[in-house]
Amino acid sequence: MTSDTEQLRRRNRELSILKTISEELNRSIELDQALQAVLAKVAELLDLQTGWIWLQDPDLEDTYLAAAQNLPPALANNPHLMEGTCYCLDTFHAGDMAGAANINVITCSRLKRLVDGTDGLRYHASVPLYVHGSELGVLNVASADWRELTEDDLRILYTVGDLLSISIERARLFNRSSEMGALEERNRLAREIHDTLAQDLAGIALQLETADAMLESGSDADKIHDTVRQALELTRASLEDARRSVLDLRAAPLEGRSLADALVALSESAGSSSGIDITCVVQTGEDRLSARLETGLYRLAQEALSNISRHSNASAAQVRFSTHDQQAILEVEDNGRGFDPGDLPEGRFGLVGMNERVKLLGGHMDLTSSPGRGTRIKITVPQE
Repeated sequence: MTSDTEQLRRRNRELSILKTISEELNRSIELDQALQAVLAKVAELLDLQTGWIWLQDPDLEDTYLAAAQNLPPALANNPHLMEGTCYCLDTFHAGDMAGAANINVITCSRLKRLVDGTDGLRYHASVPLYVHGSELGVLNVASADWRELTEDDLRILYTVGDLLSISIERARLFNRSSEMGALEERNRLAREIHDTLAQDLAGIALQLETADAMLESGSDADKIHDTVRQALELTRASLEDARRSVLDLRAAPLEGRSLADALVALSESAGSSSGIDITCVVQTGEDRLSARLETGLYRLAQEALSNISRHSNASAAQVRFSTHDQQAILEVEDNGRGFDPGDLPEGRFGLVGMNERVKLLGGHMDLTSSPGRGTRIKITVPQE
């Protein structure tokens, strides 16, 4: 009975530690923050003094110090000692590190020849970090009392290493997703600027050619003035469109916020600047969408509200965002003048760009509108 009780106590301790570590890893998608938080928790929960994490650079054949916790003065005050390879990393790269070794087995080659400022540290446990068979790095933890880690502690370290590996891979995939989203955004904006400016410049050229012909024919000065004024108005509108597109390209739309918070802020800002009563309703679960999907949906809402402000003559609009059945749904509706979708008004390139963006996200867009009855856009994309 005592043995069963002790075993249950150990298992509860392990689960409690792993739960705490998992929560720390899930607090942030920023890799540096996650690694530092886990090191601190591992040291606290396993009564260890020091730890550090080496990571393999995915683009270079090199290993770098990604995080460190409470380094002894001899290492903290001499950063060059934490550069380059060591016995532990050589063993890892050679594929000889089968798992976490007891703390009295591996002598830290960085501390081996030091006397002062080591805080009594000489040995550390080393936990290799792998994902799908690929090398990620090494987790080192050490204690000043030179004690042996128990089998339970080693088992926990094994599992912490697995959790760390998953978190590292998740962070890197997130960064790659963000980069792909940014690339798609730049390409889309480049196409949008090219298409709209080409159309607008053609219109401006036509107006100016007309004014020039009227001057040569001696037409009425008021008519010539009207033609030039129209060209100027079109030029100003084109310049504003170009500025908006460039600002969109520079902006980080979510700025660390969730998509739900960003949509609420966007609706408030658009309503304030346009004088339209814009409300936002969000119904989502706790799971975050991919960075690419969140950025794309935000840009779609932004373009839809811009179209309402510029073309609809609406007094009210609503943004609705929801997620269910592995789908994300964005709806934007207004009570404006509407139009015939089969006869798209000249100059409505925003709708063309929105439809193109939705296709890039793997979704589809439904447009419902009629003259005098407002417009409703419904965008459905699969969750990633």
